[in-house]
Amino acid sequence: MENFMHTSDEKLFLLCKQYGELALRYRNKFAGLLPEVYRRRLYKKKGFGSIFEFAAKLAGMSEEYVRRVLNLEKRFKEIPVLREILVSGEVSVSKMAKIASIATPENQEFLASQIKLLPRSALETLARDERHYKNVPGNTNLSQNSQNANRGVNGGGVEELKLNSEVTQKLLKLQQKGIDINELILEFLKKREIEIAQEKEKLANEAKTTDSRYIPVQVRNILTKEYGTKCSVEWCHHEATEIHHSQRFSFSRRHNPKYLAPFCEEHHAIAHSIDQQYVIYRAQRMRSEEISE
Repeated sequence: MENFMHTSDEKLFLLCKQYGELALRYRNKFAGLLPEVYRRRLYKKKGFGSIFEFAAKLAGMSEEYVRRVLNLEKRFKEIPVLREILVSGEVSVSKMAKIASIATPENQEFLASQIKLLPRSALETLARDERHYKNVPGNTNLSQNSQNANRGVNGGGVEELKLNSEVTQKLLKLQQKGIDINELILEFLKKREIEIAQEKEKLANEAKTTDSRYIPVQVRNILTKEYGTKCSVEWCHHEATEIHHSQRFSFSRRHNPKYLAPFCEEHHAIAHSIDQQYVIYRAQRMRSEEISE
């Protein structure tokens, strides 16, 4: 029996991490077997009172967890790509559950790729995005929706405006004098958009190639002026944590504000998953072209 009394902290931590990863992997594998065990009633043949007792005694799984596995397998019955991922134990049940509500035969390939790339929090955001997009006329394609999020272009909901008393009084006085407040505000907003576009164009022309990933202060400032401190996906109200290059920095070597957008952690992960898919696609295409030559 191994004695870890004199093992260094670092080695002990690495062992915990290694065994923990193995435990999770085999837990997923075991969970993937449960639908077939249930179908064959194998638990009865082996003397267990139910599939729940079978899973609890052999793997320490709760009844709730087992029900989730069985329900997911049923949900994915007509979605073979996702069902195969579930029963193979390739991905955790909790990640599969995040996208179950939006999964269809049409988007299964896309979701399969995202499940393998994205953390649970980003998958939850992806599912929320899709449910949001279903309410926007003309948006039906999930992978296209994610590309829209990658560019920071989304339809947003309407919130109640929070105007202070001074602004409210001034607008009210103008309205009482017969001035069209809506037209006045629209004129201001259009002017603001033009000014931001002109400033971004100026910064884009001044942007030079660089090896530094540090984004200049002027560029950061114009993005804050345009998007505020929140994620640039319009309906997302999470704080922006990253500035994403929709035009890959490794190719352009420039911090062009026209191709930059602030994202929250989850939408940034989604954006990078789209980028990673593109890299994989390009590599596969280049290999096929080399073989054909």
